[in-house]
Amino acid sequence: MISLVYSPDYALHQTGSHPENQGRLDIMMEYITREFGELTPEGGEIDIHPPTPASEEDLLQVHPLRHLEHLKNFAENGGGYLDYDTYESPQSYEIAKLAAGGAITACELVLSGHDFSYSLARPPGHHATSDQAMGFCLINNLAVALEYLRKNHDLEKFMILDFDAHYGNGTAEIFYQDPHVLYISIHQDPSTIFPGKGFVEEIGMGLGQGFNLNLPVSPGSGTSDYIYLLEKILEPVIKKFQADFYFLDVGFDSHQEDPLSHLQLDDDFYPWIASYMRKLASQMVLILEGGYSRDAMARSNLKMINVLRNKITPEEEWRPPGKLVVKEETKALFKEVQDRFSPYFTF
Repeated sequence: MISLVYSPDYALHQTGSHPENQGRLDIMMEYITREFGELTPEGGEIDIHPPTPASEEDLLQVHPLRHLEHLKNFAENGGGYLDYDTYESPQSYEIAKLAAGGAITACELVLSGHDFSYSLARPPGHHATSDQAMGFCLINNLAVALEYLRKNHDLEKFMILDFDAHYGNGTAEIFYQDPHVLYISIHQDPSTIFPGKGFVEEIGMGLGQGFNLNLPVSPGSGTSDYIYLLEKILEPVIKKFQADFYFLDVGFDSHQEDPLSHLQLDDDFYPWIASYMRKLASQMVLILEGGYSRDAMARSNLKMINVLRNKITPEEEWRPPGKLVVKEETKALFKEVQDRFSPYFTF
């Protein structure tokens, strides 16, 4: 069973013709309601829940007060571009709190017995560092939810799989020295795309060494390359780490139709990763990040949701048809990651 967390108020984060705009969520919800009908908290085919805004106390577990005050004051003064690509409108700060709260709401649903809960929110969060908005992100939604769980539910170990096309530099930086957070990111080679970080050698620091695992694939990599890498790495790493809680950071901008990356995932990757992760983790919170080809993300999102609502049994693994055709660069990347992480994990 999967529950959605969503609010139409996300439209109040008004970004105009910016690639990250409300049209992304509108078409995703259109596809979902066309498939399942009107959604209610009581459930039917799928249930939907409104988010509760994150409190200042929740936000301060991740972001210093000066960062929050800067976002709030900038919005109250009319908003505009915080940097060359990150936009804030007059109501964006309050809606960013709602997006962070959506991630917390999704976590509470899982803790109350829901198998999977999915926060469909904007603005996204994984590029926001503790003290800087960037990459369309104002507040780091996932990090706020993780720290909420750590403080309020005494959970200790967390695993994050991020498959946005862009490395989640903010999430990685926040937990870079934390041995209790395993962050795995598969993304386009950062020498060819924003944010210019996320290389194999970025493995964490101090006690967190070995718990930041990057898979920077070359432009042109597709579904076969992703499956090849993730099948080899995820299961042994997850089994050794033994997390108490699992996050899936969902990005659709690695799709071959997306204008902001040079990756070649097709619709089949998204039900596959949902199926594969469900086999390894019986409960998960999903948090929406990027994706800018509206039809591609809406189609792929619906296929992923259908896997998590048990259209196949947990014992079955959904696989795309045909044989994997893996690039030589991908095989070389696996060897590099295998060597780099040999002191920490065996895969």
